[in-house]
Amino acid sequence: MKGFRSFILRGNVVDLAVGIVIGAAFTAVVTGFVGAFLTPLVGLATGVTGDMSKKAFTIGATQFPYGAFINAAISFLLLATALYFLVVLPINKLHERLAPHQDVQAPKRDCPECLTPVPAQARRCASCAVPLPAVPAQAGAETQRVG
Repeated sequence: MKGFRSFILRGNVVDLAVGIVIGAAFTAVVTGFVGAFLTPLVGLATGVTGDMSKKAFTIGATQFPYGAFINAAISFLLLATALYFLVVLPINKLHERLAPHQDVQAPKRDCPECLTPVPAQARRCASCAVPLPAVPAQAGAETQRVG
């Protein structure tokens, strides 16, 4: 039981559970908004009257409910847009502000044999395996300051 308790109380499991519950509630709100407002507007723009979600066409004996698909597509687009602008974008900006990514480049020099850039302190070229001349301590320190 101790292992199970530590698993359940782990932060990411609780966060996932909260996210699923909020996601389900948010999905219900978006679906209601699409059904009540956006689908009628699409129907008005296309000249279709009545409940757009119940629209369908029939070929032979098979019925194709295209209105339900339009409802689902609008719901998906609205939900994805809202999640991106209300959750993903602010979280990314917060991550950048709190922990900016700084790409540290190691100083490099060219291999005399194949002219491939290799780290300045390398003893052998990774591309052609040729031994590289040693870098004097003074030149190595200057190379590191430049990079």
